[in-house]
Amino acid sequence: MPTKDDFFIKENEITFIPEEYYVPMKLYVQFLDAFARSTYKSIYVIDYYKKNFLYVSDNPLFLCGMSAEEVQEMGYEFYINQVPESNLPLLLEINRAGFIFAENVPGENRLEYTLSYDFQIKQPKRKNLLINHKITPLHLTDNGKIWLALCTASLSSHLNIGNIEVTRKGYNMRWKYNLETHCWTKSAGVDLKDYEKEVLYLSAQGYTMNEISGRMCKSLDTIKGYKRQIFEKLGVGSITEAVNMIINEKII
Repeated sequence: MPTKDDFFIKENEITFIPEEYYVPMKLYVQFLDAFARSTYKSIYVIDYYKKNFLYVSDNPLFLCGMSAEEVQEMGYEFYINQVPESNLPLLLEINRAGFIFAENVPGENRLEYTLSYDFQIKQPKRKNLLINHKITPLHLTDNGKIWLALCTASLSSHLNIGNIEVTRKGYNMRWKYNLETHCWTKSAGVDLKDYEKEVLYLSAQGYTMNEISGRMCKSLDTIKGYKRQIFEKLGVGSITEAVNMIINEKII
């Protein structure tokens, strides 16, 4: 069974952060707490120097039946206790792969990248919940190490754990991590046509395929064809998965 120290690797080791650097973080927490009340996503901040959570939002999705204060007190013990044991090797590999990726990014650009992946968490008296986890560097040390990272947890749009990828702000491309080869590969981002986006917009608003057909003045068979194209591009199997993905991944 891993320990919390296994999540803090040598490549991102931080030897010292002056305590006065934490004073402005109180303002960060106020901003995040206000934002957390306006979103369904769970939000927390990892402190890689103190090896704990600087902040945990009160949104229940990520908390596994506990309070935000309890999760913050647990820190990385939360993962060890609340993530199924079968998922823990995946988290450790993603953790190391993410830091290795960051090491190859120029320091001035590291805040532009976001790591995304899916894993399960335990739920009281219910089946394990598959969530999507995104980590974005929030604050770097003077030598470019990741000191603070902003994390969000939301419902996954996939069916299985993994789905590891990195995106960069302002760039329509993705780096996907292969768990068999243990390598990153770069690929173009998803390019949806305007009519495909319209189908997704209307689906997100709750319109049926017949209603979308009428609003777009296209035959039902044409709309179904658009759906098949969308599913193929996004790698999903239902319109619900597609809508969740475009929301979570900010594809449109």
